[in-house]
Amino acid sequence: MRIAVVSDIHGNLPALEAVVAHFKQSGVDAVVNLGDNLSGPLLPLETAQYLMAQDWIHISGNHDRQLLAYGTEQCTDVDELAYSQLTPKELTWLKSLPHKADLGEDILLCHGTPASDSTYFLETVEAQGARMATRKEVDERLGTTLAKLVLCGHTHKPRAIRASSGQLVVNPGSVGLPAYDDATPYFHVIETGSPDAHYAIVERIKDQWIASLITVPYDHDSMVKLADSRHYYDWAQALATGYMF
Repeated sequence: MRIAVVSDIHGNLPALEAVVAHFKQSGVDAVVNLGDNLSGPLLPLETAQYLMAQDWIHISGNHDRQLLAYGTEQCTDVDELAYSQLTPKELTWLKSLPHKADLGEDILLCHGTPASDSTYFLETVEAQGARMATRKEVDERLGTTLAKLVLCGHTHKPRAIRASSGQLVVNPGSVGLPAYDDATPYFHVIETGSPDAHYAIVERIKDQWIASLITVPYDHDSMVKLADSRHYYDWAQALATGYMF
């Protein structure tokens, strides 16, 4: 069984199309999408319409939740921008997405952790910045989850960590935004050092789950120019380089 795993598209349709073209060549049995689909200064409407036409398993992310909280403090500027371009049809679809899901008995899908869509799973933020989570921290964030494979997103950082229980936790990275900074709970930066799109393929071989973290180049210049034209210069920098500075 081979599964393509995408996450954190953030309205970057050209990046998503490049990823889809790649995993179609590889051959997969199913596709799962771990949320944060539309928020940002790129192509939220077109991305929503594309996703709605796919026979994939979708869950929502924190930015999907925040976008739907339009008019409240939860809804950030990039959420508001995406919301303003959507019609009731896309908003209804977004509202229908679950916060997490089980794929058979073996696989749990979540955006952040099983308990929260806004908590980092495989990274920890301290006053000095973000670092890789320790095995103890990963174990604690798994909680009572028994799934052999846990798929998460949120931090945009491609990573796979084996918990002390033997469970494999995989973050495919971000399809659409390869770097960002955030002030919560302390200022930190997440960077991949590449403008490419990221996704993962997981496959079960002899009752063991194996993960491949994949980087796909695409024509990112159009998205850089779009972010720049809308005065999101930090997005333009991230999309062009995979770095924030």
